[in-house]
Amino acid sequence: MAKQLTFLSGGQVIPTALHTEMQQSYLEYAMSVIVGRALPDVRDGLKPVHRRILYAMHELGLTPDRPFRKCARVVGDVLGKYHPHGDQAVYDALVRMVQDFSSRYPLLAGHGNFGSVDDDPPAAMRYTETRLSEIGNEGLLDEIGEATVDFVGNFDNSQQEPTVLPAQLPYLLLNGSSGIAVGMATNVPPHNLTEVVDGLIALIDHPNLSDEQLFELIPGPDFPTGGEIIAREGIRDAYTTGRGSIPLRGVAQMEEVHLGRGRHRRLAIVITELPYQVNKAAWIEKVAELVNQNRLEGIADIRDESDREGMRVVIELKREADPQKLLANLYRLTPLQINFGAILLSLVDSQPCQLSLRQLLQHFLDFRETTLTRQYSHELQQAEGRVHQLEGLLTALVHLDEVIDILRQAPDGTTAKQVLQERFSLSERQADAILGMPLRRLTGMERQNLQAEYDDLRGQIQNLQRLLNDRRELLKALKKDLRALKRKYGDPRRTRLAFISHPPIATGEPESPGPRDATAGAQSKKAREIEEPSLPNLPLMPSPPEEETVLELTHRGYVRRLSLKSFQRQNRNRSEERTSLEAGNEFIVQTQIVHVNQDILVLLRDGKAHAVRAGDISLSTGGKPSRGTPLVGLLPGTAQGDPDAIVDRFVLTEGMEDQDLVVLTRQGRLKRLALGEFMNLTGRGLTVMKLKDDELLYAALTQAGEQLALATSGGRVLRFEVNDEQVPVMSRAAQGLQMLRLWRQERLVGCVAADIGDNLLLVSEQGYAKRLPIATLRLTNRGEIGAPAFQFANKSDALVRLLVVPGDAEMVALTSSDRIIRRPASEIPLCGKDGWGDRLLALEAGETIVTVNTQVPLTWEDSQD
Repeated sequence: MAKQLTFLSGGQVIPTALHTEMQQSYLEYAMSVIVGRALPDVRDGLKPVHRRILYAMHELGLTPDRPFRKCARVVGDVLGKYHPHGDQAVYDALVRMVQDFSSRYPLLAGHGNFGSVDDDPPAAMRYTETRLSEIGNEGLLDEIGEATVDFVGNFDNSQQEPTVLPAQLPYLLLNGSSGIAVGMATNVPPHNLTEVVDGLIALIDHPNLSDEQLFELIPGPDFPTGGEIIAREGIRDAYTTGRGSIPLRGVAQMEEVHLGRGRHRRLAIVITELPYQVNKAAWIEKVAELVNQNRLEGIADIRDESDREGMRVVIELKREADPQKLLANLYRLTPLQINFGAILLSLVDSQPCQLSLRQLLQHFLDFRETTLTRQYSHELQQAEGRVHQLEGLLTALVHLDEVIDILRQAPDGTTAKQVLQERFSLSERQADAILGMPLRRLTGMERQNLQAEYDDLRGQIQNLQRLLNDRRELLKALKKDLRALKRKYGDPRRTRLAFISHPPIATGEPESPGPRDATAGAQSKKAREIEEPSLPNLPLMPSPPEEETVLELTHRGYVRRLSLKSFQRQNRNRSEERTSLEAGNEFIVQTQIVHVNQDILVLLRDGKAHAVRAGDISLSTGGKPSRGTPLVGLLPGTAQGDPDAIVDRFVLTEGMEDQDLVVLTRQGRLKRLALGEFMNLTGRGLTVMKLKDDELLYAALTQAGEQLALATSGGRVLRFEVNDEQVPVMSRAAQGLQMLRLWRQERLVGCVAADIGDNLLLVSEQGYAKRLPIATLRLTNRGEIGAPAFQFANKSDALVRLLVVPGDAEMVALTSSDRIIRRPASEIPLCGKDGWGDRLLALEAGETIVTVNTQVPLTWEDSQD
């Protein structure tokens, strides 16, 4: 017989009351469900299962530019590393993050069957594939690391997982969240990204912003399935107290439908949008059941005509039916109208709290400020460490001969290290760097690279110290990031805000799926047009007056600054235009009135961008006009060099944050960046594009909706639209897109942004020119060969420049013999794609057109306006 085991030695028994043990155990269970499963964190808006799915996919490298991966692989990693629960629960959470009818801004992209609004189940995880979406990858995982957020051990301490993701947007408000815990529940509605970012920026600029002004910027939820909110009281209750009932209706309109050949037309109610989380198939079944029970009268037929383009449910009416009464019964008896019970409950410091809209936004801003501080502190620590190391290397290069003698005479590495530290007052880390320095560092080019890296890091350290020591600069950087994300991912509102008791039924011709009435159209237009939130009744301090000045830029990269009086005096005394250049002179290609505090963005061929303050340019005094100052000479020391290294320059003015910068390289790679990234540049500048065996050639300012035209010396022009499909906005680390392939002995001669009604100016080396309406060119896609746009009179001729020319502009061309050709644009013939236009001037033997520019003449009267 087996011997009985004794678990409690010595009769140690701890008496415990049953109700006390049950109370303690149930409380621990309840808190485990609340914190570990059901409620989202106020900082990143995610539950633990969603956070673990996203982090596991980040570790797998499933970024938007990588191929899709089977969902079974993702679920397996999540289960094995971070989330020891059922695989179906993980897969259901993954599926919901893919569905665009469940999430306003899906965090994952899917390939395969992930269900539908008819509650069709998704395919098994072994069939479907997924990867991170762009907004999920950039907004949640772009800054992930132990330097920005805290990490803890997983369930068996074999892996590290983040306690929160470094969210750059308040995803709790953007996508909403729903969950049932023990004794509490949460139900946060989704919102529009553009409106939420406007609200965040307003709270940063005005911490004491009133609730009324905040509610004007964020007027209500924005559900992914559209619909119509019919009362504002529930929204106000939810935003002020954290709990409210929001009445939401589907969208209905009246149409006349044709029943078939020989049959009469019949009125029908067409449903194009259903309230959020309403099952379409179940709703149709509910309507049919009510008709069979004689609780809904006047319906002759109901059918689902939905397709990939959108939802469309047609309810045919009987002749005697009253449409208004029937629609009212549909609202009353079916889920065509629901009350969304908003509960803004989330975890704040691991404690469940019911928050107002202002508190949700403020908690996110506090978290984002903390994240940026940690990130910048880590970057500063790394930069200072590298600078410390570079100082040692540069010291060794200065005393290279002595260092070599020390190494020759040292018996071993330890002795050499000690002698170096004592001789040059080096730290141990600096001495190790010198001993590990390869011989190629001794070359002249490597020395320049080390010095350039040192100067670059010094500027970076100053910028980081400024951000960390000045909270206003930190908040300015935070707002800049928010605006960039808003431009990239913001979209019009889908849910209309009717705020009326009984919506009218629209009568007229059938509309496309997903219609919007005039109110929604106005709201969508407002969402598209308003970049910065308008804050009514806010006291605004008057800005100090700024001094105006005139900048004249020349074709060889020189700049001259004049006072308004000097510019007016020169224009009064100007009698005739020069027809040739004297030795050492320049001719003006751009004249602009600016403020002395505005910056000039200078782009260089090596892919760098720098800013020059207009007031830092020396002011030309009276007398004979000077040649000016080389613009490249005003740049930092590492960027100074040949004036021809300047690709283009733009004066940065207010309101240009909405525009984008497009740059084109010699090899035909094109890249589009948000211009807001180039505001307030530091002395070290900014890298526009990393180049390898390539250089920048052209740059242009554009915005979505415009068109770009690229031209080659062979007369080909590639015209395409500026949108996220053809030319997406990229980060500064991206390499750009290959727009076209150049033929042998062919080069790029222009990259311009234009509207559909603009005219292009094409000029050849042998002096032929014509204007060409851009609309006559075929609209192409990137990678195509383009369309022939210029026929040459001689085979040896080639296109030299492509420009956009307004009707009141003047063309200015310079020949290889320094002759200047000026011609009003209106006198250049307007031609089609065939032909070579007119010859500007009879050129001498061997003389060619070197450069061409257009400018709208700025008279001294204009400077008085």
